[in-house]
Amino acid sequence: MGVRVDEGAIVLLGGRSEIGLEIVRRCAAGRVVILAARRSDELARERAAAEDAGAAAVHCVEFDADDLAAHQPLLEKIAAEHGRIGAAVLAFGVLGDQARAEQDPAAAVAVLQTDFVAQVGLLTILANMLRAQGSGHLVVFSSVAGFRVRRANYVYGSGKAGLDGFATGLADALHGTGVHLLLVRSGFVIGRMTEGMDPAPFSVRPGQVADAVLAGLRARREIAWAPAMMRPIYFVSRFVPRAIWRRLPR
Repeated sequence: MGVRVDEGAIVLLGGRSEIGLEIVRRCAAGRVVILAARRSDELARERAAAEDAGAAAVHCVEFDADDLAAHQPLLEKIAAEHGRIGAAVLAFGVLGDQARAEQDPAAAVAVLQTDFVAQVGLLTILANMLRAQGSGHLVVFSSVAGFRVRRANYVYGSGKAGLDGFATGLADALHGTGVHLLLVRSGFVIGRMTEGMDPAPFSVRPGQVADAVLAGLRARREIAWAPAMMRPIYFVSRFVPRAIWRRLPR
């Protein structure tokens, strides 16, 4: 059964994202869906998934998160061609190579460019567009890795920490405008992005994260934890001594 979100197109920025596509499957019925990704001519499988979920139409558009100058023209073109945006899901990002990033400044900056800077730019543009509409959802993916940054993945974690703070402040700025921002703090997600890595405790799969997102949209919550048990665990984590915390794995 589909979940209704605010009227308008569903825009998935990161059109190959497993989590993003699971969200689309749950709310695409009768909607126009925009899948935005690099090599957009190679999204046949993702297009079929959205069509099978009942989307009224599916459009694939070229999107490079790191091309900051192209963000506003792309989003304005989407709005001009497909009308109002019901929900924009920012489901792109990179884990990066922690060992390399510790030695190569360019590698560290590249992770932050994608996981923080690009997201900030897009969220600012989208927030202004949705304010003008008077409605719409923004879905932002933070991580428990950013709730308290660990030595084992501090480059990725710092990007998520920055995004978490920005999204929290933006949600407050949007309060009362009719625009809803849902910040998602997920644990280790078992999927393509983490393939070959040992799953962490309380790991989740893309479908479980999507379930938490849709429940958050339905209730218009400000924050969704996936899994929910991570919330009390990470609040307690603030009191773990740094001498212990720095030895924890990714």
